[in-house]
Amino acid sequence: MRKLVYSLVIFLSMAVAGCTLPQMLKLAKEQKLEVKPNPLEVHKDTVNFDLSGNLPAKLLKKGTVYTLNTFYKYGDNELALAPIAFKGDDYPNNKTEQTPVTKAFSFPYKAAYKSGTVEIQGVAAKGTKSKTTPRLALATGVITTSKLVQNSYYAAFADHGYNNQEELVPVVIPNFNFERGRSVLRKSEIKADKGKQLDAFIASKNITRTVTITGTHSPEGLERINSKLSEERATVIEKYYRDQMKKYDYQGVAAEIKFILKPIVDDWNGFKAALAAYEGISADEKAAYLAAINNGGSFEDQEKALRKLKTYNKVFKDVYPGLRAAKTEILTVKAKKTDAEISVLSKQITKGEVGADALSFEELMYSATLTPSLDEKAAIYEAATKKGSNWNANNNLAATYIQMMIENPAKASDLSEKAAAQLDIAAKLKETPEVLANLASITLMKGNAYKAYSYAAKALNGASNDVKRGVNGVKGACEIYKAKYSDAVTSTSSAINTDVNLFNKGLAQLLNKDNSNAGSSFVECTTKNPNFALGFYGAAIAAAHNGSGDVVVSNLTSAVKLDPSLKEKALSDLEFAKYNTTDAFRNALK
Repeated sequence: MRKLVYSLVIFLSMAVAGCTLPQMLKLAKEQKLEVKPNPLEVHKDTVNFDLSGNLPAKLLKKGTVYTLNTFYKYGDNELALAPIAFKGDDYPNNKTEQTPVTKAFSFPYKAAYKSGTVEIQGVAAKGTKSKTTPRLALATGVITTSKLVQNSYYAAFADHGYNNQEELVPVVIPNFNFERGRSVLRKSEIKADKGKQLDAFIASKNITRTVTITGTHSPEGLERINSKLSEERATVIEKYYRDQMKKYDYQGVAAEIKFILKPIVDDWNGFKAALAAYEGISADEKAAYLAAINNGGSFEDQEKALRKLKTYNKVFKDVYPGLRAAKTEILTVKAKKTDAEISVLSKQITKGEVGADALSFEELMYSATLTPSLDEKAAIYEAATKKGSNWNANNNLAATYIQMMIENPAKASDLSEKAAAQLDIAAKLKETPEVLANLASITLMKGNAYKAYSYAAKALNGASNDVKRGVNGVKGACEIYKAKYSDAVTSTSSAINTDVNLFNKGLAQLLNKDNSNAGSSFVECTTKNPNFALGFYGAAIAAAHNGSGDVVVSNLTSAVKLDPSLKEKALSDLEFAKYNTTDAFRNALK
């Protein structure tokens, strides 16, 4: 009897369940669900989308569970995503109200996922019994526009440290002294060390730009009578200089030298300086002289006041003679090798024909800028790395390797490790913006956009404007990989206007929903490089976002003409879903 009762209970339960589940499936047809974005989009190597909507009232019954299973189906395969389970007992209000559905989904992107659909299937269950709804497709495929980002590289060369411009070197000849009240250059002055120094300088025929001769006089009254005495003393030194140039056969060179005569009259500065250096009187006695000078009146009145001081005779004897002088200051051109000489010697150094000491380190580094050949640059910088521990030599050798890879990507596998090794040495010596910028490029070449971004961001601190513009291109590409599109717009807008940077700028604007400016940037890109097929492809996407069908077609025509492989891409690209069935679109891809 007891077994009969149990069997009856089980039968009734199954009957109720059998009745309930079909009712749930019937109500499930009224569920309103949607996926955003639709189509899906990949950003930062990840596909994110939101499922939202409402379950109809009375769907969730006591003792039942309604589960939404979400799948991404691609080809013959599918990716099962997290289920959403609704227990009827948890939603008592569903008897009269709709139940909201909100769920964020995410899955790593693979190339195989580009074409597919998001499908939803409902499962109504009560106890061990369950029934499923037909699958409902809510979104189609994945837009992969963010994957169009182009790696941007920059070779940051450090300064060579050599000044290849004309440099003027000051040569100061000790003062020629004159007798009181006279402007005659005495033989004893000419035969003294200062005379010999000036004679030797003139004899060497140094390239000279200016000779400045300052004539002075001592302040006593007798000197003051001859107001031209300072000028005459300067003039006599000029005459001696010119006579010596004739002696050493300067010929036309003398005419290129500018003589500047500076007679100093009624000026106490020379006296004050000499008095400060004089040790023959006390500080208080010196103060008395300064008080007399600063008391006002004419120059002669001031000098008369000095005569009344008890130490005047001592000062007159010891200080005044040094003020009866002419000072000669010469600006001569620093002797340097010509660019041709530097180039020849650097080649000989790299070939082992002369020793490395034939050029200074700075001259050797500079010589690399005199050749357009990257192979020759590399040889020169390699030689420079052997002239001691200099970070800029290792950095520039790495930069040369990077430039080689930029111009010939096929060399990347051979040169990337060599560049990385040089940068490792350079960074240990000095972590400069140039070194960090090159590390950013090498790291991006190796596929690590996140680490490359870190290097690029650090490189901007203290960098020159050129390095900033170069590294901003690398940084902008990394920011697109990181899905930081607004930041990427800022970086690429401050980057060098290469075709790649302009393309990435347009792409960042496009992904940042700035379709109009994106179109303009792609036009700049293709104007810069009319053979850049992706530039036209990007312009076509921007036009599609703007609803300009004719512009879509014209740009795709140009893109496919330059790169036929883009035909297949365009046909399956959901960016052109609104246009790919038109004759104009199809004709553009023939």
